[in-house]
Amino acid sequence: MIYKFTLLSDEADNFLRIINIDSEAFFLDLHNIILDSVNFEKNLLTTFFICSDDWEKGQEITLIEMDSGYEFDNLVMEDTKLEDLISDEKQKLMFIFDMMDERAFFMELSEIIPGKRLSQPECVVSKGDPPSQSITEEEILAGTRLNLDETFYGDEDFDIDELDEEGYGDMSFDDGNLFNDDNY
Repeated sequence: MIYKFTLLSDEADNFLRIINIDSEAFFLDLHNIILDSVNFEKNLLTTFFICSDDWEKGQEITLIEMDSGYEFDNLVMEDTKLEDLISDEKQKLMFIFDMMDERAFFMELSEIIPGKRLSQPECVVSKGDPPSQSITEEEILAGTRLNLDETFYGDEDFDIDELDEEGYGDMSFDDGNLFNDDNY
C-alpha cells in the first residue's frame, strides 16, 4: 500500500507538502523525506506524535532512544514501520521539527492506495515556503513580550504595581514570619 500524507504548517500560510510513501516504510524514511522536502538539516532532534482527531498527542516515535515519561512505550523511528501504527485514512500526526520551541508540521493520512508499492518515498506536491527550521534570538525575544494588561493570566484583579523589581509579589505576612505554620 501507498500512504499519501498531507503536511501543513500553522506558521506558513501557503505551505503544503504531499508525500507518498510505502506503508511498510519506517518512520525514519518519512522523517527523511519530510526534511528533504523542506530543505531542513538533519542534525536536530525531531519526533512524531500520533494524534487524535483534536490534535491531542498520543504515541510518540522518537529519532533516538529516549526515556519517556509518557504513558506510551518509547518507539524509535528506525525500528517502527508506518503500518504498525497507522492504518486509517484521516489519521493525524504531528512532526515536531523544533523540539525547543515545539514547532511542528501537522500531518494527515489523506489517502491509502491499496495494491501498489513504492520503493522510495517521494514528495509529489511542494507549494509555498516552509517556516524556518529554527527561531532566531530576535524572534524568540519578540515572541516573549508579556501582555501585562488587566487580564494577565485571566486575573482581572492583577495589578503590575504589586510586583517588586524581580517580578514577585509582596512576600511579607502580618506577623513578619514567613515560615509561620499558619501561612501554609
